[in-house]
Amino acid sequence: MAFRSLHPGSAHGRQAEARRNDLAVLEAARDVFSARGADAPISAVAERAGVGMGTLYRRYGSKTELLQRLCVIAMEQALAAADVALNAADPWTGLTTYIRACVEMRSGALAALAGHVDVTAEMRVIAERSIAAMTEITVRAHGDGSLRGDVTALDVSLLIEMFSRRAPDLPDLAEERNAQDRLLAITLDGLRAGGATPLPGRPPSRDRYVGRWSSR
Repeated sequence: MAFRSLHPGSAHGRQAEARRNDLAVLEAARDVFSARGADAPISAVAERAGVGMGTLYRRYGSKTELLQRLCVIAMEQALAAADVALNAADPWTGLTTYIRACVEMRSGALAALAGHVDVTAEMRVIAERSIAAMTEITVRAHGDGSLRGDVTALDVSLLIEMFSRRAPDLPDLAEERNAQDRLLAITLDGLRAGGATPLPGRPPSRDRYVGRWSSR
Protein backbone atom coordinates (compact mmCIF):
# COMPACT_ATOMS: atom_id res chain seq x y z
CA MET A 1 0.00 0.00 0.00
CA ALA A 2 1.37 3.38 -0.98
CA PHE A 3 1.68 6.33 1.35
CA ARG A 4 -1.31 8.62 0.98
CA SER A 5 -1.60 12.39 0.94
CA LEU A 6 -3.34 13.77 3.99
CA HIS A 7 -5.23 16.20 1.74
CA PRO A 8 -5.89 14.41 -1.56
CA GLY A 9 -7.07 16.63 -4.38
CA SER A 10 -6.62 19.86 -2.43
CA ALA A 11 -3.45 21.04 -4.19
CA HIS A 12 -2.80 22.25 -7.72
CA GLY A 13 0.19 23.06 -9.90
CA ARG A 14 3.55 23.16 -8.18
CA GLN A 15 2.04 22.34 -4.80
CA ALA A 16 0.46 19.17 -6.20
CA GLU A 17 3.72 18.20 -7.89
CA ALA A 18 5.64 18.73 -4.65
CA ARG A 19 3.16 16.54 -2.81
CA ARG A 20 3.45 13.79 -5.41
CA ASN A 21 7.23 13.97 -5.16
CA ASP A 22 7.07 13.76 -1.38
CA LEU A 23 4.86 10.66 -1.47
CA ALA A 24 7.16 9.08 -4.06
CA VAL A 25 10.17 9.76 -1.82
CA LEU A 26 8.47 8.25 1.23
CA GLU A 27 7.42 5.16 -0.70
CA ALA A 28 10.91 4.74 -2.13
CA ALA A 29 12.53 5.32 1.27
CA ARG A 30 10.42 2.62 2.87
CA ASP A 31 11.42 0.13 0.16
CA VAL A 32 15.10 1.04 0.23
CA PHE A 33 15.65 1.22 3.97
CA SER A 34 13.48 -1.79 4.86
CA ALA A 35 15.43 -3.89 2.34
CA ARG A 36 18.94 -2.49 2.83
CA GLY A 37 18.88 -1.07 6.36
CA ALA A 38 19.67 2.38 7.69
CA ASP A 39 23.10 2.41 6.03
CA ALA A 40 21.58 2.52 2.53
CA PRO A 41 22.65 5.70 0.68
CA ILE A 42 20.04 8.39 0.31
CA SER A 43 20.95 8.56 -3.37
CA ALA A 44 19.28 5.15 -3.74
CA VAL A 45 16.05 6.67 -2.44
CA ALA A 46 16.20 9.55 -4.91
CA GLU A 47 16.91 7.16 -7.78
CA ARG A 48 14.04 4.85 -6.85
CA ALA A 49 11.64 7.80 -6.41
CA GLY A 50 12.68 9.29 -9.75
CA VAL A 51 13.60 12.65 -8.25
CA GLY A 52 16.83 14.61 -8.04
CA MET A 53 18.88 14.89 -4.87
CA GLY A 54 18.05 18.60 -4.75
CA THR A 55 14.32 17.82 -4.65
CA LEU A 56 14.84 15.33 -1.84
CA TYR A 57 17.00 17.63 0.27
CA ARG A 58 14.60 20.56 -0.16
CA ARG A 59 12.00 18.47 1.66
CA TYR A 60 14.26 16.59 4.08
CA GLY A 61 17.41 18.23 5.38
CA SER A 62 19.15 14.95 6.15
CA LYS A 63 18.76 11.19 5.95
CA THR A 64 18.01 11.12 9.66
CA GLU A 65 15.14 13.58 9.20
CA LEU A 66 13.73 11.44 6.37
CA LEU A 67 13.98 8.25 8.44
CA GLN A 68 12.27 9.89 11.41
CA ARG A 69 9.43 11.17 9.23
CA LEU A 70 9.07 7.75 7.65
CA CYS A 71 8.71 6.11 11.05
CA VAL A 72 6.13 8.66 12.21
CA ILE A 73 3.95 8.18 9.13
CA ALA A 74 4.11 4.39 9.39
CA MET A 75 3.01 4.54 13.05
CA GLU A 76 0.25 7.03 12.26
CA GLN A 77 -1.15 4.72 9.59
CA ALA A 78 -1.03 1.78 12.01
CA LEU A 79 -2.86 3.87 14.61
CA ALA A 80 -5.58 4.67 12.09
CA ALA A 81 -5.96 0.93 11.46
CA ALA A 82 -6.15 0.36 15.21
CA ASP A 83 -8.99 2.88 15.51
CA VAL A 84 -10.95 0.91 12.90
CA ALA A 85 -10.24 -2.33 14.77
CA LEU A 86 -11.38 -0.93 18.11
CA ASN A 87 -14.64 0.26 16.56
CA ALA A 88 -15.44 -3.18 15.16
CA ALA A 89 -18.39 -4.82 16.90
CA ASP A 90 -16.67 -8.22 16.88
CA PRO A 91 -13.26 -8.27 18.64
CA TRP A 92 -11.89 -11.10 16.48
CA THR A 93 -12.85 -9.26 13.31
CA GLY A 94 -11.22 -6.14 14.72
CA LEU A 95 -8.00 -8.02 15.49
CA THR A 96 -7.70 -9.73 12.12
CA THR A 97 -8.67 -6.57 10.23
CA TYR A 98 -5.93 -4.69 12.07
CA ILE A 99 -3.30 -7.33 11.33
CA ARG A 100 -4.24 -7.53 7.65
CA ALA A 101 -4.22 -3.74 7.29
CA CYS A 102 -0.81 -3.40 8.92
CA VAL A 103 0.64 -6.19 6.78
CA GLU A 104 -0.79 -4.59 3.64
CA MET A 105 0.76 -1.25 4.64
CA ARG A 106 3.98 -3.06 5.61
CA SER A 107 3.93 -1.03 8.81
CA GLY A 108 6.44 -3.38 10.44
CA ALA A 109 8.97 -3.18 7.62
CA LEU A 110 10.89 -0.40 9.34
CA ALA A 111 11.85 -2.60 12.29
CA ALA A 112 15.21 -2.96 10.53
CA LEU A 113 15.89 0.66 11.49
CA ALA A 114 15.66 -0.05 15.23
CA GLY A 115 18.73 1.24 17.02
CA HIS A 116 19.94 3.18 13.98
CA VAL A 117 17.64 6.21 14.16
CA ASP A 118 17.58 8.88 16.85
CA VAL A 119 14.13 8.60 18.44
CA THR A 120 12.32 11.93 18.71
CA ALA A 121 9.79 12.90 21.34
CA GLU A 122 7.07 12.66 18.67
CA MET A 123 8.12 9.11 17.81
CA ARG A 124 8.04 8.09 21.48
CA VAL A 125 4.54 9.50 21.99
CA ILE A 126 3.14 7.74 18.91
CA ALA A 127 4.91 4.49 19.82
CA GLU A 128 3.30 4.52 23.27
CA ARG A 129 -0.10 5.12 21.70
CA SER A 130 0.52 2.26 19.28
CA ILE A 131 1.44 -0.18 22.04
CA ALA A 132 -1.61 0.89 24.04
CA ALA A 133 -3.88 0.41 21.03
CA MET A 134 -2.44 -3.03 20.24
CA THR A 135 -2.90 -4.02 23.87
CA GLU A 136 -6.54 -2.93 23.82
CA ILE A 137 -7.18 -4.83 20.58
CA THR A 138 -5.80 -8.05 22.07
CA VAL A 139 -7.54 -7.53 25.41
CA ARG A 140 -10.88 -7.27 23.60
CA ALA A 141 -10.20 -10.49 21.69
CA HIS A 142 -9.11 -12.23 24.88
CA GLY A 143 -12.22 -10.97 26.61
CA ASP A 144 -14.67 -12.67 24.26
CA GLY A 145 -12.58 -15.86 24.12
CA SER A 146 -11.71 -15.63 20.42
CA LEU A 147 -7.95 -15.08 20.85
CA ARG A 148 -5.87 -17.77 22.51
CA GLY A 149 -4.93 -16.69 26.01
CA ASP A 150 -1.17 -17.04 25.68
CA VAL A 151 -0.85 -14.57 22.78
CA THR A 152 0.27 -11.06 23.77
CA ALA A 153 0.09 -7.71 22.00
CA LEU A 154 3.82 -7.92 21.33
CA ASP A 155 3.36 -11.34 19.72
CA VAL A 156 0.92 -9.65 17.34
CA SER A 157 3.33 -6.80 16.66
CA LEU A 158 6.21 -9.16 15.90
CA LEU A 159 3.95 -11.20 13.64
CA ILE A 160 3.16 -8.03 11.68
CA GLU A 161 6.87 -7.28 11.41
CA MET A 162 7.59 -10.71 9.96
CA PHE A 163 4.87 -10.43 7.33
CA SER A 164 5.90 -6.86 6.47
CA ARG A 165 9.33 -7.94 5.24
CA ARG A 166 9.36 -8.08 1.49
CA ALA A 167 12.00 -7.30 -1.10
CA PRO A 168 10.97 -4.23 -3.14
CA ASP A 169 11.74 -5.71 -6.57
CA LEU A 170 10.22 -9.17 -6.70
CA PRO A 171 9.95 -10.72 -10.18
CA ASP A 172 6.35 -11.83 -9.62
CA LEU A 173 4.71 -9.60 -7.02
CA ALA A 174 1.24 -11.06 -7.62
CA GLU A 175 2.46 -14.57 -6.84
CA GLU A 176 4.34 -13.31 -3.77
CA ARG A 177 1.19 -11.66 -2.45
CA ASN A 178 -0.82 -14.80 -3.12
CA ALA A 179 1.64 -16.86 -1.09
CA GLN A 180 1.65 -14.25 1.68
CA ASP A 181 -2.15 -14.16 1.83
CA ARG A 182 -2.26 -17.93 2.23
CA LEU A 183 0.37 -17.98 4.96
CA LEU A 184 -1.29 -15.08 6.78
CA ALA A 185 -4.65 -16.92 6.74
CA ILE A 186 -2.95 -19.99 8.22
CA THR A 187 -1.26 -17.84 10.87
CA LEU A 188 -4.47 -16.07 11.85
CA ASP A 189 -6.15 -19.43 12.38
CA GLY A 190 -3.24 -20.24 14.69
CA LEU A 191 -4.20 -17.26 16.86
CA ARG A 192 -7.67 -18.63 17.51
CA ALA A 193 -8.50 -20.01 20.92
CA GLY A 194 -9.49 -23.64 21.32
CA GLY A 195 -7.42 -26.75 20.78
CA ALA A 196 -4.17 -24.82 20.48
CA THR A 197 -0.78 -26.26 21.40
CA PRO A 198 0.74 -24.18 24.24
CA LEU A 199 3.33 -21.71 22.99
CA PRO A 200 6.97 -22.48 23.83
CA GLY A 201 9.23 -20.17 25.80
CA ARG A 202 8.39 -16.83 27.35
CA PRO A 203 6.26 -13.99 25.98
CA PRO A 204 8.21 -11.19 24.24
CA SER A 205 9.71 -8.66 26.64
CA ARG A 206 8.33 -5.13 26.34
CA ASP A 207 11.66 -3.69 27.51
CA ARG A 208 13.50 -5.57 24.78
CA TYR A 209 10.90 -4.65 22.15
CA VAL A 210 11.07 -0.93 22.96
CA GLY A 211 14.80 -0.99 23.74
CA ARG A 212 15.68 -1.99 20.18
CA TRP A 213 15.14 1.66 19.20
CA SER A 214 17.80 2.95 21.57
CA SER A 215 20.69 4.34 19.56
CA ARG A 216 23.69 2.04 19.49
